[in-house]
Amino acid sequence: MSGFQTEKNLIRTYYTALDKATDQGITQVLRDFTAPQYTWRAYHPFHVQTDVAEISATFWQPFRHAITSMQRRIDVFFAGDNVIDGGQSTWVVSMGHLMGLFDHPWLGIQPTGKMVMLRYAEFHKVEDNKITETAFYFDIPHLMAQAGQSPFADQRGAHNIQPGPQPHDAVMYDDADLSEGRKTIDAIHAMITDLGTWQSGLPIEEELARTWSKDMIWWGPAGIGSTYTIERYAKQHAIPFRAAFTDRSSTGHIARLAEGQYGGFFGWPNFTARPTNGYLGLPPSDRLCEFRVIDLYRRENDKLAENWVFIDLLHFFSQMGVNLLDES
Repeated sequence: MSGFQTEKNLIRTYYTALDKATDQGITQVLRDFTAPQYTWRAYHPFHVQTDVAEISATFWQPFRHAITSMQRRIDVFFAGDNVIDGGQSTWVVSMGHLMGLFDHPWLGIQPTGKMVMLRYAEFHKVEDNKITETAFYFDIPHLMAQAGQSPFADQRGAHNIQPGPQPHDAVMYDDADLSEGRKTIDAIHAMITDLGTWQSGLPIEEELARTWSKDMIWWGPAGIGSTYTIERYAKQHAIPFRAAFTDRSSTGHIARLAEGQYGGFFGWPNFTARPTNGYLGLPPSDRLCEFRVIDLYRRENDKLAENWVFIDLLHFFSQMGVNLLDES
């Protein structure tokens, strides 16, 4: 056994309590499950917060008022020791959708009275049976698109309500074989290393084939979209993205972990780059912009087969002086 049952059970109990709570009850749940010194990192416009009463008042209560009859639909759930700090900390990862009825406005997005699904990914650091840090990324433009209010005009990939992994085996309430997690981390590390070949002249399809399955699926954020196969991923995302940006920094993460055939990471930011040639309809700029990203992966044999990507594009646009929520 890998020994993550205590941490997993804490997060499962936390989700049950949080999802049942309403109004000020949400604040109490946050107090019950988090440490006094707590850090919460979230998608624009919420950013970093440390006061659970503020987290409840600015995010959870308004969201739950707008999206009624909410239920959590988990597609990925795993835990692991963080390789970034040499395995000193343990994190629990969850990914899926928060589904409900869009009955009231939220962040200026107008309600539809219909079912919507906010895709999310969450990393929780657990210490002494309390949550001490959370990274909570949720694709607000994806929700906007479901409401018919997409801020993006030229998305290259497909817009989908994104499913979980093809094998349907990623909700790991039981602990997985440690050796499988090491294989997954090795595959992720190889892919990260290859990101350094941006300027090497290696053909991109050849670069990707070193660490990715031929039939890879890249579940990208709204604005970029999802792509399937190395050839289409290169054409619809990787090549346009690399052409748009210069001065890309090295990759930096706060947490990186894996269990079984699943793994992932997040950074704050993951990297910086300049949109020298413009991107997603924005004009060229020399501004150095940061990118906050969560990536989750499924490994198949020795290569990566699926990738769920959360990029805070609202934050990227805000750095360029554009508030996409104003255009909803």
